[in-house]
Amino acid sequence: MVLDLLVIGAAITLGPLHNSAFILLLSARRGVRLGLVYLLSWLANLVVVIACVVLLTGGQPPDRHSAPSTAAVAAKLAIGVALVLYGAHRHRRPPRPHGPPRWSARIDNASLVTAAGLAWMLQPWAMVGAGAATAVDADLSTLTDWLALTGYCLLATSTLIAMEMYTVWAPTAADARLSALRTWMEQHQEQLVVTLSLLLGLWLMGHSIYDLVA
Repeated sequence: MVLDLLVIGAAITLGPLHNSAFILLLSARRGVRLGLVYLLSWLANLVVVIACVVLLTGGQPPDRHSAPSTAAVAAKLAIGVALVLYGAHRHRRPPRPHGPPRWSARIDNASLVTAAGLAWMLQPWAMVGAGAATAVDADLSTLTDWLALTGYCLLATSTLIAMEMYTVWAPTAADARLSALRTWMEQHQEQLVVTLSLLLGLWLMGHSIYDLVA
């Protein structure tokens, strides 16, 4: 479980869409405040999903090859297949120009509610679902699994935390460097989405198939 959560958390935090949107928010007139709300909303979404799973399992992993355990593994397998198909589809389709989203023109007037809503909308829910299916195996009677779930949520938020702190500590340098980073991500958005989808999808498929037949 721990290794799966690390892989899923890394894939989530490296996604280009939510990171580009976050940099745009940081560049706004109230950027630090908007960024903080976005970050907290993003983290809250992850925590709520994990909390729902823990409530359903009671903090005890289901027996191996039981119906709940098999359902969780099958869900991860289905998500893995979907990610691979999505990555293949994005790879085959003709390249499209990417620029700032239309709402970026109104970024200076964005409200805190808008920032929180963007975090919810841009959450990669397929990957979050894979994390939830993995958390089914968490045993909350052990400190290791508590740390694994906490580390997963923080890892999936780590790029946002780093950019927020950088903007607070060195706003001038952060503005220039994060703007350059956003430009690079927009230019390589397709490659990043395809790579992350295929790699995580293949990982989930491989581990799920092994869990089903082992």
